[in-house]
Amino acid sequence: MNRRTKSSLLWGIVGGMTFVVLAQGYLILFGSLPIGWVGLAAIGLLIAAVVATVSYTVEPRLAAVGR
Repeated sequence: MNRRTKSSLLWGIVGGMTFVVLAQGYLILFGSLPIGWVGLAAIGLLIAAVVATVSYTVEPRLAAVGR
């Protein structure tokens, strides 16, 4: 696996886990959400896929600019 793919997958994991942690914090503070655990997991996976795809697409552009 090349470095770009590995980096984008790790960013996807970070994005998905961030959503899940924030959702759990909301549950602790305010009680309930209108969606169950399966729905939260599905949204977390969706966010992870989107973040991984965007980071894979944008990384060469940022490297070309020098950021």
